[in-house]
Amino acid sequence: MAETQKPVIGFSCGDLNGIGPELIIKVLGDSRMLDICTPVVFASNKVINFYKKAFPEINFNYQAVKDYRFNPKMINVYTCWEEDVNITPGSLNETGGKYAVKSLTAAVQALKEKVIDGLVTAPIHKKNVQSSEFNYTGHTPYLKAAFEAKDVLMILTAENLKVALLSEHVPVTDIAKAVTKENLLSKLDILNQSLKKDFGISKPRIAVLGLNPHAGDEGLVGTEEDTIIKPAIKEAKQKDMMVFGPYSADAFFARGQHEKFDAILAMYHDQGLIPFKSLAIGEGVNFTAGIPGVRTSPDHGTAFDIAGKNKADESSMREAVFTAIDILRNQFEYTDSRKNPLRKMSHIVLRGAEDEKIEQQPEGA
Repeated sequence: MAETQKPVIGFSCGDLNGIGPELIIKVLGDSRMLDICTPVVFASNKVINFYKKAFPEINFNYQAVKDYRFNPKMINVYTCWEEDVNITPGSLNETGGKYAVKSLTAAVQALKEKVIDGLVTAPIHKKNVQSSEFNYTGHTPYLKAAFEAKDVLMILTAENLKVALLSEHVPVTDIAKAVTKENLLSKLDILNQSLKKDFGISKPRIAVLGLNPHAGDEGLVGTEEDTIIKPAIKEAKQKDMMVFGPYSADAFFARGQHEKFDAILAMYHDQGLIPFKSLAIGEGVNFTAGIPGVRTSPDHGTAFDIAGKNKADESSMREAVFTAIDILRNQFEYTDSRKNPLRKMSHIVLRGAEDEKIEQQPEGA
């Protein structure tokens, strides 16, 4: 994607019976979206028309496509299946999950082939997507497998807060098993690189939370901090990362220490997401770091209880689109600055000369 081009942003429709299709129609129904991206919805005409009829006040015009020739002036609906599908908003059933996977796999394939620049995924339900072909606990592990990535990282991002997770959707009884030096260093490396490349932070400061209450209390309520987390932080610092901790999770957020850092690495799901969803200004977005592609999503689920009732708030989905575009722009600038070091250096020299010239001007000039 060139700096001046509109990015092509794909959308997986999520569970057909959840709020995903409604969110997509509400977000893309704002014609201003076409000024900043070329949208491609991976679904079928019949699904889109079903929900379009449910919200007649939204002006959602689109063209159906069966290949990768997208119209940059319109919403494109890429046909992932032709058959009729029984849509029952609010129902958790096999059909909703089956076609959510069809949409997701088609969209991820397009991302892998680089025919779309970024992907925004609507919510799926972890139970009804399970099959012999899709045996994953969510988007993040599936993306890791699809891109054959060595490791990936879930980052929740908002205007004032970024929280990454060492372990994601694992039972509480298995959380401590994920706290290894190797895992910590891998996640910290991905987080550090992502903050630089994806978020434009040149010297990121990262806080690491402890696993146990009071970060182990000097070994009184757990030893992982002393035997695993502290040595990993020390090694990360030796690799020129600005990493600090481990911090007691409750006091860390209660005292506002999160405001001093660019990101926080939490040890497990609820340790990171409860404060994130409580403290984040604006709408939170889930971003997958570590894959050669940009994927974001809203930070909520399928919300079957309000599906099809025109009650879903599309703010987080809209923010997911904006975040994907911002990350693409940051990645371009990051790559471009390293392709043209002389241009960057000449810019610095010229700025320095200009500053010196201004300083030499007499007072009042």
